Amino acid sequence: MADKHSLFLDPKIGLGCMNLSHAYGVPVEEDEAIKALHAAFDMGYRHFDTATLYGGGRNESLVGKALSSRRNEFFLASKCGMANVDGKKEINGRPENLKKQCEASLKRLNTDHIDLYYLHRKDPDVAIEESVGALGDLVKEGKIGAIALSEVSAETLRKAHQEHAIAALQSEYSLWTRNPEIACLEATKDLGITFVAFSPVARGYLTGAVKDRSDLTQGDIRLNMPRFDDEHYARNLALLKDYEALAKKWGYSPAQLALSWVLSQGEHVVAIPGTRFVSHMEENLSASSLKLAGDQVAELNELINQNTVSGPRYNAAQQKEIDTEEF
Repeated sequence: MADKHSLFLDPKIGLGCMNLSHAYGVPVEEDEAIKALHAAFDMGYRHFDTATLYGGGRNESLVGKALSSRRNEFFLASKCGMANVDGKKEINGRPENLKKQCEASLKRLNTDHIDLYYLHRKDPDVAIEESVGALGDLVKEGKIGAIALSEVSAETLRKAHQEHAIAALQSEYSLWTRNPEIACLEATKDLGITFVAFSPVARGYLTGAVKDRSDLTQGDIRLNMPRFDDEHYARNLALLKDYEALAKKWGYSPAQLALSWVLSQGEHVVAIPGTRFVSHMEENLSASSLKLAGDQVAELNELINQNTVSGPRYNAAQQKEIDTEEF
């Protein structure tokens, strides 16, 4: 586990694999997606993140096909507790369900162990200790290397950590989503837990690639997110102009600047930007070696934060699925 854990932390940027199969428009054709994952490994990615939910299991199968021959050379993370069941997304943290999903994930990933296994969402009908206890059984059985949680509060994290050691907490974190700063960044640091930032380039907003809702294709989850609706996104684009000017002034691409900011928030912080484009993978990975000065961080903090961004990050239905603190 020690060698694998070093792959988790170096480089501090991993690859979120979801975009290849799920949530951001039409899935990438399998052959092209496998080529992209091979390219990611070859350029230096060593932490790959997937989930039961993504593409109804297809994303795990994709990662398994592409990378199982190099299994001992990278850190594999997946998630359970949220899945598509009969065409609907279901959150189910019952012990028997988590164990069943793990078995299915192992088969799809073509491996006998998953290095880091997340409870994708806290089930409001199941005590967190019960869900984590089941994952602890999987650790004892050698099927997973360590337990992690996703989108939970600091209070839930501490309860879970008392039941079994938690290795990582994954939550959305970027300049425009600051919720982890309420309590979770401090809690993870205090407990010696790695904080994993997903959507660190703000679902593409901070790359400058999305200039209008019309840039988003049918099936893209951002079409259902308030910050991307016509009213809010027009306001957010106004912020982006100043942000892009700073990136140019400092010699960064917008994506590199966003990722460098995330990594500046603590030695225990890593990021897993997702993309389907090899060129973006290269650009993102390069940010792991860039360092922002304190005055640069301060200027970014003042420009884009929870008070200057327009709109909530989730709609009402999506908000019910998470346990994180809110401003």
